[in-house]
Amino acid sequence: MRRIWKSFRALYFATLLMLLGSGLLSTYLALRLAADKVDGLWVGALMAANYIGLVLGGKQGHRLIARVGHIRAYVACAGAVTAAVLGHGLIDWLPAWLFLRMLVGLGMMCQYMVIESWLNEQAAASQRGQVFAGYMTASYLGLILGQLVLVVHPTLGLELLMLVALCFALCLVPVAVTRKIHPAPLHPAPLEPRFFLQRVPQSLTTTLVSGLLIGAFYGLAPLYATRQGLSTEQVGLFMGACILAGLVVQWPLGWLSDRSDRAVLIRGCALLLTLIALPLAIMPSVALALLLPLGFLVCLLQFSLYPLAVAFSNDHVEGERRVSLTAMLLVTFGVGASIGPLLAGVLMKYFGANMLYAFFSFCALILVWRIRPDKVTHQHQVEDAPLHHIPMPDIASSPLVAALDPRVDEQVVQEQMQSAPEPQEPPVPEPDTPR
Repeated sequence: MRRIWKSFRALYFATLLMLLGSGLLSTYLALRLAADKVDGLWVGALMAANYIGLVLGGKQGHRLIARVGHIRAYVACAGAVTAAVLGHGLIDWLPAWLFLRMLVGLGMMCQYMVIESWLNEQAAASQRGQVFAGYMTASYLGLILGQLVLVVHPTLGLELLMLVALCFALCLVPVAVTRKIHPAPLHPAPLEPRFFLQRVPQSLTTTLVSGLLIGAFYGLAPLYATRQGLSTEQVGLFMGACILAGLVVQWPLGWLSDRSDRAVLIRGCALLLTLIALPLAIMPSVALALLLPLGFLVCLLQFSLYPLAVAFSNDHVEGERRVSLTAMLLVTFGVGASIGPLLAGVLMKYFGANMLYAFFSFCALILVWRIRPDKVTHQHQVEDAPLHHIPMPDIASSPLVAALDPRVDEQVVQEQMQSAPEPQEPPVPEPDTPR
């Protein structure tokens, strides 16, 4: 692992800085709007705009990278994201913030695609699991550090926006100065929604609900904590503890997933989530001593759903379709994450802040109802199922994340990524000769 860290430390460091800035920006905007007594629906709309940008970036990123190359695309998007972050400090008009938030999401998706394709290009087949684990660890660590910044610096001034912009400006340095060869040209993976809806409907349902939960959490949990009377430092501590749960659960979850029926595991996690979120949904006011452990447990279960859905779906899809499957899962997650903050924001506006956890409990109850282990026919289950469980990040990934997944055949990935012809340079006209 030490050798892998040394080989990929520049890309891991760029990822950490990106997620540190992104995590801090999400919480800062929520706390800033809460301090200004802005309607909570706007907070949800901002997070929804971010995920809409991520979904749109999956398509636009391929075009930009094919047109100008990986490094130029990454540098351009890092510059655009930095400008969009600083724009939040220059403009107080909330509709403009929605556009800026969408621009941040779109630019970050392109950055994810560059980093993930580079990791895939440089990782040996035998190292993919470890390389991806390092990438996921850098992602979660960046998110956690972004929350802890608020503990150290609780003042909600423009200096925090400057720090976020600084992170996005610095994250382009390791990529811009690299001497490594450009990764292979990218080719968008087909979604095939009808095929996957028929083949893995329960996995897509789990992915959609996971998007609803995670989108609402990142967008509205800081607002919920503020309305519980927590100070800025305590909000940072609460958010950091919740995101830490997402990192802590991945390896025990993988051990359990490889030894249990994954449909039963998804339903069990959903049932526990329904019950554990109920106290926070019922109690209008919660002390920090109770909020921290309950919030940690809720997120422990929330962050389990998407990796389980990915593993469950891979068990029933052939290797040559797994890149397309990953693209379909991420789009489904993005759609849910775009809708979740809006729905939860409406509930919080009309019925109180505790409705955020009522929303979590209701969404989990949907999974308890819809996930039926007895309905899994195993008709299309692959021969070596259950496949090895791979921890998956819930927000820091692009459709290319499948290329790092050791469950996906490397040759299939390379064929799908290189099947598009390289962009042709326009012919240079010959100079006119005198007649």
